[in-house]
Amino acid sequence: MKPVQLRRGGPDDLAAINDAITRAIGTWTVAERVKRLSLPLYHYQPSDLDHLDIVLAMEGPEPLAVAAWEPADPRQLPAGRSGLLLHGLYVTPDAARGGLGTLLLQACRDAARERGLDGVLVKATRDAAGFFERSGLERLPVLRNDRDYELRYWLPVAAGSAA
Repeated sequence: MKPVQLRRGGPDDLAAINDAITRAIGTWTVAERVKRLSLPLYHYQPSDLDHLDIVLAMEGPEPLAVAAWEPADPRQLPAGRSGLLLHGLYVTPDAARGGLGTLLLQACRDAARERGLDGVLVKATRDAAGFFERSGLERLPVLRNDRDYELRYWLPVAAGSAA
């Protein structure tokens, strides 16, 4: 087994990235029709590369996991904080529970630290909420139902930081 390497994704990777996303979404516990109809919304396009950092976990020619992040909207962050929004974190079924999600979450946290930001904001699906809770992220309260995503989590850059 080859060691996992992280690398930035680019335009030539989009087909493989979207294939990995399709396989990951295939494991979600929602109706097949919902998966089929929503899948195009999760796929990345060339224009997404203009504002997203996409990182791939590779163990050979195809990505086993994909993460994407961008600067977070300050209105969605804990008061007075700056951060990245983890736009997506997808692990293929054959690599699930192998530590790749944790590795990519740490890469996002490192990117926030390198930019001098306070942390990482996550908007999780119901299927992923347990992963983020087990990873030690703090669940943020819903302060405004018209604006706040229900399952929002905060990962501070500095150990011991609170929201």
